Amino acid sequence: MIIENPEQLDKLRKSGKILAETLALVSEKVAPGVSAQALDQIAEENIRKSGGIPAFKNYRSRKGDPSFPASLCVSINDEVVHGIPSRDKILSEGDIVGLDLGVNYQGLFTDAAITVPVGKIEKKLESLLETTQKALENALSAIKPGATTGDLGHAMETTAKLSGFQVVRELVGHGVGLSVHEDPEIPCFGKPGSGSKLQEGMVIAVEPMINEFGWEVVFADDKWTVLTMDAGRSAHFEQTLLVTKDGCEIITQV
Repeated sequence: MIIENPEQLDKLRKSGKILAETLALVSEKVAPGVSAQALDQIAEENIRKSGGIPAFKNYRSRKGDPSFPASLCVSINDEVVHGIPSRDKILSEGDIVGLDLGVNYQGLFTDAAITVPVGKIEKKLESLLETTQKALENALSAIKPGATTGDLGHAMETTAKLSGFQVVRELVGHGVGLSVHEDPEIPCFGKPGSGSKLQEGMVIAVEPMINEFGWEVVFADDKWTVLTMDAGRSAHFEQTLLVTKDGCEIITQV
């Protein structure tokens, strides 16, 4: 979407604040032995207590597909994104867990994700998390009016490859604001100058998804969970931001 008035911007910022604070709260509870369902419950309770609505709960991406049954996506190790939380899904020492969350505040939507370690993790996984976070930072630094989605994708892919990792090619970032997913699509790869041009006032969600080994992914039978094809681990970071005349404002940052 394109922000058209101060009222929309105020609501968008409130939505982002609720999301950022909730994601921080949930990440503090990550520990060995904790269930994904417990994290989901914490997220939903905090969003509703803050005056928001969980944007992912009962969301359906395509007609005929099952709706997402939870407020928080909890993706462990080789689950790239959209992992469904359950009571039996238990975090273990050495895991990495992606926490992806959406908030609707009075009709304005925001979307963000982080990947965090569960206890002590191996050095390669530390590098995977650091690289994915750096890929997001590099993409955000490329944002300005007139920049393209290919510029952002190129920044993400280049960062991943420098550390020996691969970006996911079948999933994308996206516009956001008046719904969970809007145009334009923002792939994690691309050629500089290609794709859609960014405009001042545009609201987008940029989200590098980076795999330990190959880029290929598969969908689980639940039609939501996306996994690496080769069982390598995957990391995911995401921010909702507003394109400004000088760069961008991160909306989902505490």
